[in-house]
Parts: sequence; C-alpha cells; structure tokens
Amino acid sequence: MQPPTPNPTLGDRIRQLPGFDSIHELTALERVHADGIPLLEAIIEQGILTKDAACKLYADVLGIAYVDPFSSLITDEAVLAIPAEIAQKMQVIGLYIIEGVLTASFSTPEDANRVKRLSLIIKMPVSPVFSLPRDINDTILIQYSNEKDLEAELVALSTASVFNNPELAEDESLIKIFDDIIYYSIRERATDIHIEAQEHCCRVRIRIDGMLREVLTYSRKLHRAIIARIKILSNLNIAETRFPQDGRFSMLIGYANANFRISTIPSHYGEKAVIRILALSGKKSLITLDKMMMSQTILTPFQRLIQNPNGLIFVTGPTGSGKTTTLYAALNEINTPDKNISTIEDPIEIQVAELTQTQVNAGIELKFSTVLRSLMRQDPDVILIGEIRDQETAKIATEAALTGHIVFATLHTNNAAQAIVRLLEIGVAPYMVAPSIIGVLAQRLAARICDNCKEPYYPPRELLLKYFKEPGLKEVPFFRGRGCRVCRGTGYKGRVAFHELVLITEEIRTLITAGASVQQITTAAGKVGFKPLRYDGLKKVLLGLTTIEEVEANTSFEWEF
Repeated sequence: MQPPTPNPTLGDRIRQLPGFDSIHELTALERVHADGIPLLEAIIEQGILTKDAACKLYADVLGIAYVDPFSSLITDEAVLAIPAEIAQKMQVIGLYIIEGVLTASFSTPEDANRVKRLSLIIKMPVSPVFSLPRDINDTILIQYSNEKDLEAELVALSTASVFNNPELAEDESLIKIFDDIIYYSIRERATDIHIEAQEHCCRVRIRIDGMLREVLTYSRKLHRAIIARIKILSNLNIAETRFPQDGRFSMLIGYANANFRISTIPSHYGEKAVIRILALSGKKSLITLDKMMMSQTILTPFQRLIQNPNGLIFVTGPTGSGKTTTLYAALNEINTPDKNISTIEDPIEIQVAELTQTQVNAGIELKFSTVLRSLMRQDPDVILIGEIRDQETAKIATEAALTGHIVFATLHTNNAAQAIVRLLEIGVAPYMVAPSIIGVLAQRLAARICDNCKEPYYPPRELLLKYFKEPGLKEVPFFRGRGCRVCRGTGYKGRVAFHELVLITEEIRTLITAGASVQQITTAAGKVGFKPLRYDGLKKVLLGLTTIEEVEANTSFEWEF
C-alpha cells in the first residue's frame, strides 16, 4: 500500500510558479521560519512575491478563498454582527452578510473550532476566508473606531494630566488617541482632518463627501501636545509656532503605507493643522473612463481627444475635485505596450506598474520643471504632469506638445476656458499656446445621494424656473436622501462628478493668438457643443444622482440654458 501523498506546502507551490527564480532566497527563509503564516509573512516582507500573489497561493494550500480587507467591501451590518471585544480576542473581522450568512476574515480559517465558536456566539452561520493577521488587526482598529470612544479617551487624558508641554507628544496615550482619530477618519471615508483651537475648547472636523462635519471636541490644554505630535510625525519644527509649515508623514496600515499631507498655520487661539488623507499606497482604485459616470456628450469627444498623438490636454478644478483620478483613467485608456508613459507627481497617488512615475521633492530642489526637462530626453510618448505651477514648467509642457508628445496636466482654474487664459497669464506666448493645446476638461465633485434612503419629491415650480426654461417645463421628480444609518444621517454617500469640455477649434486658436477673453473663448466653444458645469450637474440631478443643493454649492451660473 502506497503512503498518502503529503499536501503541497506554500514553498512547494511557489517553486512551481512559471519563471520563479528566487529559489535560494526561498530556501533560506524556509530554514528560519516555520511553514504557514510565519513563512508567508517573511516571503512578503522580503519581496519574494507580492502580498496578493503570496496570499492567494497560501489560501490555495488551505483550500479557502483569500480576501484583502483593505480592498474588499466591508458593510456596517457585518462589522456590528461581531462585538468589538470578540473581534479583538478572536482576530476576526466581518466583511458582509448574504442570505443570513456572515463572510468573515480569519488568519486561521482552517480552524473549524474557532469558526464554529464564532457562529455560536453571533447566532449566525459563518463562511470563513483568509486574511493576513496584520491586515485583520488594523482593519479591526479602523472599523470599530467611533466618536464616543474617541471623546471618552480625550476626556480621560485631559483629566489625568495637563498636557501643556509639547514634549509630552510622545506619551503613549496621546499617540493612541491621535492614531484612533486617523483610523476613524479613514473608516468614515474622510479626505481631510481639521484640528483647530477655539476660545474655550478645541475641535476635530473631518470632510466627508465634500462636507465638513464636527466629530469631537477636546480640552485646550491638550492642543499643543496634539499639534506637536503631528509635527514630530512630519519632521517639522515643533518650536516654531509663528509661521505656517507644510510636511507629510506615513502610517503603516496592514502591509501598505497610508500617506498624509500636513499643513499648519498660526491662528488667534493656537495653531490649526489640516491633514489631507491620501490613498493607501497602491490601494487607490484605478477606474476606467466609462465607469466614471461622465455624460455621453463629454465622454465620447474626450475619449477621441486622448487618442491624439500629440497635444496638451488639461484637467482643471479645485483641490480634491478628482483631477488625478480622471487623468489616470485617461492614461489607462491609452496604456499599451508600445507607448512609453511617464508621470511627474506630488505625491504619487496611484501606483501603476506599467508606468514610469517620478515624485518631485522640494527639499532637494527636484521640481516639476527639473524632472520634465530630463524626462524629455527619455524618449517619452505620453507625459502626465501632476500640476503646472510656474512659467518654466508651462513652457516645457507646450514645447513637448508641439514636438510630437501627448501631454496631460492639471491647473487650478474655475472653468475650462480659464485654463487657456491662465497659460497666457503665466507667461507662455500665445503663438505657443494656440497650436499646442487641444482640449480642456473642467471637473467638480459633489455629494451623491445615498442609495439606501433615496426618495423622490416634486420641487416647487419657482425652483424649476430658476434652473430650466419655461417652454416645455414639466413636473419631474427630483431625489434626496432621508438620512439613515448607512449615510450617518446626512442623506449622502459617495461622490459624483460634473464636467465641462472645451475642444480647441481653429476659431479658438485664432482667438488665443489675439489674446481673447474667457467669455469670447466660451462663446466660440458653445458653437461646437460646449455646455458648462451647471448644465452637466442638472443632468445628474434629473438622473437622481445628486441634489439641486449640491449643484448650487459646486457650480456657478455662467450660461443661459
């Protein structure tokens, strides 16, 4: 009788991968680390395989699916199904519930007793999947963070000691509170955290779906230590409180870095800090143009525009309006093996393996213009410039567009036509701007109506007359969110974009050369179908994606409909 064939180990599976050439490194790790999770973590940390590739192989060995909790949809219902203390003790996180079955991430999903014990505790069938222990632990910290616990921690800290000394910013309790503020903000999908001093207390506000919301207040005697903690993380001068300072820091969450940009400024009652939350490195989603809910009248000409072999294309809008997401969606559309695509950014927000990505560094005078000048000697086909900030960068970009390259860039302007005039104001000659620029897309983000509590209503006729012409005006349902647990009572969850697109015609090129105004350029663009941001916003209202209030807040009346 033949002895049973042993199940293949993780190392066996890796050696079977086509083209795997790190046999010696793998063997060395196997001598040091026990098979299973210790070996898996070592393989990831040493870079022998990517996290996703290694975990999928390990899950195959177990015969169970692998899920990265930072890339998976996690529902509040699933998180609340497992009490926080049970989640911490058993190191498990609920992901979603379908037909009464909870799918939950375990680091040891093969442990049938543990899965059964959880099922008995929560009185619900459990379907286990595999996730890394570190990912599960950090997901628990994020998903179970809440305003009530944060408030209690701050009250306890302020009554325990007087934290008026910035040196106490390294106190473990204060570090934990700051980390918990970060975790809570990530959980709530915030883009910015405002930490500000007022006359009698201090407060923390976070921006969610474009709107600031106060989440907690705390004693003024903690404020200097919290600001000092932010400065220490960002390598800023904690002794300097009279001048603004800018910096950045990263936090390891799971196996990825969460990146943050910092700005501090003196105010009447003490320094204010604003923290911009950037994506987890490599985790910001790369979406396609056809999934961005662009209106077809914008999407079709924009897709044709980006297929040009040369020219300058701008995406404009304020900070946080989704310009980078749109630019990367455009690059994704034209990214083929026969194109050399390079980007210059500050910072790199989306990592794409097929692109050459460079981050500027003001500390060593590595500016956009410096990198762009060198990049022109790298035989590029497509160039993405994160932002055009000065005359030198603008001139090199227009020269690149005139010499056979397609250049994508951003500008901070209120509308599409202003981007053209802005280039002239920076100091680029009209004879260079006119032939180089081929199109400008302006963009705004507005809050999207929560799908869970969306309801129709009929607005009064006076409101309709404000936005639509009298002829053919009919009663049509608008939509709004009632407010529910899913959207935290706001009626909104997520974002939707409004767009306007100026296609550069020969008439507009003539106007640019003549130094025409924004209004003249806008009028000429209207002859070939241009419609302003508000027009696109109203279309999104009629489609039930957003509200008339969001259109009013994010667009100005610049066109007669």
